[in-house]
Amino acid sequence: MTNGNLFIVTAASGAGKTSLIKALLAEDAHLKLSISHTTRNPRPSEINGVDYHFVNDATFLRMLGEAQFLESAEVHGARYGTAQSTVEALLKLSYDVILEIDWQGAAQVRLLYPKAISIFVLPPSIDTLERRLNSRGQDSAEVIAKRVAAARTEMRHVGEFDYVTINDDFDVALQDIRAIVRSHRLAGSVQMRRYASLIQTLT
Repeated sequence: MTNGNLFIVTAASGAGKTSLIKALLAEDAHLKLSISHTTRNPRPSEINGVDYHFVNDATFLRMLGEAQFLESAEVHGARYGTAQSTVEALLKLSYDVILEIDWQGAAQVRLLYPKAISIFVLPPSIDTLERRLNSRGQDSAEVIAKRVAAARTEMRHVGEFDYVTINDDFDVALQDIRAIVRSHRLAGSVQMRRYASLIQTLT
């Protein structure tokens, strides 16, 4: 059995990574999203267990103390973490897994999974990023200003990632990420394992 690929998708808030990932998942049954745990409050459209596992601080800290997280970070005053057991189970079933995490979490994951494939999604400009955050209608001007300032800091880590795409045109950015996923599925080392019997008969 061939284990799946582990993909990391990172972006500043408002760059559009969540929408891109949802579109990928809708078209590819072999791709699974690892649902993170978080201590932040759910947004109006979010569903517990679908978008995130929403937990309180005590539960999160207990899980952290029990080393249940593959990675964890504090972002915008809330804690986020990826359950290691969930990721490993999906990979062993040969699913490709996406982690939607920040640059801090990405660095932690790369230490444990050096072969993880990391993708950074950039906005076309700071003005576009700010406009997208405003269009959500969920945060005050003060909160948005803080998010934009934090985004600049986050985007300085773009050079640490394997691939970069600019989410100016959504369809183009989606094609970019789709191409990255497909290219890794077609890697020679992967195909040699997946089609070992066929290759043996052909050679």
